[in-house]
Amino acid sequence: MISKTEGALQEIEETVYWLELLSETGIVKADLLEPLVAEAEELTAILVTAAKTTKARRRKS
Repeated sequence: MISKTEGALQEIEETVYWLELLSETGIVKADLLEPLVAEAEELTAILVTAAKTTKARRRKS
């Protein structure tokens, strides 16, 4: 579970990178990408919490 969660976090980071490139190059207007970046940040927070919780429970076992 930890490995899959951390893999998902890497994918989100890469997605944000590409969204930023689209914005900076002017291919897509920044205001259109803002909701996607915000959702990526929310998913990052959720997955980080999940990974921390899973690691903490694993240590207790």
